[in-house]
Amino acid sequence: MRIALLAALVALAPVGANAATEGKRVSLKGELIDTWCYFSGVMGAPESVIGSAHHTCAIWCAAGGIPVGMLGEDGDVYMILKLPDDDNSAGGDTFVELTNDTIEAEGMVYERDGLKYLVVSEVTSNNGIANLTHEDYGVVPGFTIPKKVRKKVLGE
Repeated sequence: MRIALLAALVALAPVGANAATEGKRVSLKGELIDTWCYFSGVMGAPESVIGSAHHTCAIWCAAGGIPVGMLGEDGDVYMILKLPDDDNSAGGDTFVELTNDTIEAEGMVYERDGLKYLVVSEVTSNNGIANLTHEDYGVVPGFTIPKKVRKKVLGE
């Protein structure tokens, strides 16, 4: 009876969009990003929360437990669950040290409910912070200031 019940439950288990995929070994390159500011828009458009223009905020978010992601060269965001040399899953000093760095990494990607998760087994290269500098955009990048405010304050 128990075996028949278990078999029925397995047969009825939902499959499809919410089912997890098996892991896939990958080699990716991208920037480690602050996912809160990237997805919420609280600090402006996604392009305003990458590189050195957002580095300090990203460090505070990572230190505070906000999940760090990788913005891959393919444009996809991968939520990082683990980095090598970091005993803490989805957090820790390694994340803080690498925030906004552009890295190349080997690892496993898992996908569920449209989200991609990355478990990094090795960081094969680290190119440092390579995007948007304060010299290029100032402390607050102009494109993050709403048009109404720019017109009123800056006369644009």
